Amino acid sequence: MGPVNGNGRKQLVSDINVTPLVDVMLVLLIIFMVTAPMMTQGLDVDLPETTTKSLRQEENPIVVTIDKEGKISLDQFEVTRMDLFNQLSNYEQGIKEKPIYLKADKAVTYGIVVKIMADIKKAGFDKLGMITQPEEE
Repeated sequence: MGPVNGNGRKQLVSDINVTPLVDVMLVLLIIFMVTAPMMTQGLDVDLPETTTKSLRQEENPIVVTIDKEGKISLDQFEVTRMDLFNQLSNYEQGIKEKPIYLKADKAVTYGIVVKIMADIKKAGFDKLGMITQPEEE
């Protein structure tokens, strides 16, 4: 039954019911709040902060080097990109938990560095650092 006017006849209500509108908007807001952090893409890289002192190391770390011609070296041995991934994948899990360092010449293109970083992450190394040279004053 709808509202009845003074002479007993029903009349239409022309008010907008905003409750369903608010419910839908709150649900959409919650969906966007939950999914927005998942939409970011990229590599999670922990870069070391620059300090005036050298960092002390207990043992020799694994170092991946890219020279200005784009040649890749694992420690002291030149490897291809596929060999680098295969060798890093074969390391034991205990070694993969230790940091690995990437040293790239400043003339190397950004794309090559990012591909190598992705290969290192895909091989199972989570702690990836960049070796840099401090600026001269």
